[in-house]
Amino acid sequence: MTVTTVRLQPEVESGIEAMAVQLHRSKSWLINQALREFLLRQERQHQRWQETLQAIDSVAQGRVVSGEAVHEWLRSWGSESELPPPTAGQ
Repeated sequence: MTVTTVRLQPEVESGIEAMAVQLHRSKSWLINQALREFLLRQERQHQRWQETLQAIDSVAQGRVVSGEAVHEWLRSWGSESELPPPTAGQ
């Protein structure tokens, strides 16, 4: 494990200290946990953005599912003749 020095604003430091006491954990554990969650959130946000760009490209190329096809599929849910999910071009 490596050591990194971080300068914290006093109110952040006091908040970390209070939370560490409350959770019965060290400040290092708390900071590592917060950074791990932040990095995961950033990764997910980047992935969603890439998926959004792909979706925009699909629409621009005309690869879309009609609203009517989606509604027909949804109306079939729970029935004996439930339809498979619609695909582009239907």
